Amino acid sequence: MLSQQYHRLVSAFIMSIMMVFIMTGVITAVNTGIEGDFLYRWWEAMIVAWPIAFIVILLISKHVQKTAAKICCK
Repeated sequence: MLSQQYHRLVSAFIMSIMMVFIMTGVITAVNTGIEGDFLYRWWEAMIVAWPIAFIVILLISKHVQKTAAKICCK
């Protein structure tokens, strides 16, 4: 098990992988169809999108959590 200090990093990693996996799959299917080299096109989109999503989640996650707490706790 990893220590608690890695919680934010691990959460961002898991969230970004899941989000990018689903979103790139849907967008690739809608834009180019599922036939042919769909898996290759999906993989290429994931390779580009995942690092961006991971960094964005790391940068904004605290702000998003604070904003959500303000909205939900009033």
